[in-house]
Amino acid sequence: MNDSAVHRLMPVMRPPVTAPPGRIDVTHVNGQSYAVFVRGHELTVDQPVESGGDDDGPTPVELFVASLASCVAYYAGRFLQRHHLPYEHLRVRAEFEMADDRPARVTAIRIRILLPAELSKAHLEGLRAVVNHCTVHNSLRCPPEITVAVE
Repeated sequence: MNDSAVHRLMPVMRPPVTAPPGRIDVTHVNGQSYAVFVRGHELTVDQPVESGGDDDGPTPVELFVASLASCVAYYAGRFLQRHHLPYEHLRVRAEFEMADDRPARVTAIRIRILLPAELSKAHLEGLRAVVNHCTVHNSLRCPPEITVAVE
């Protein structure tokens, strides 16, 4: 049995079911794979095979970009709903680039909102204003203070 199959059989230490709001727990599973617990949800992050992982899930960087893209999608969908415009089949596509130098970081993110229907010029302007101020985008514009404690 390979390491990938073994780690799927090993139990993951589950955090308390009722975690306080704003808390995310991450637990090592095996190799480069981690279980991420958010409220009652569990996600897996891993690295691609060429980076030493088993490719069991997206990378943390991909989740970072996905957070921005899904926040934009949420804000776009809410805008369309409030204005009684079609929002079913709304899609958002994000593409990103990594730095060639240090420190390792995302240097560019391009987001495209793929609308299910054509909008008037006024609605397009309103939509652009709303999605450019989604919570994740605002957090990147005004970065939070980040502290890391080692215990």
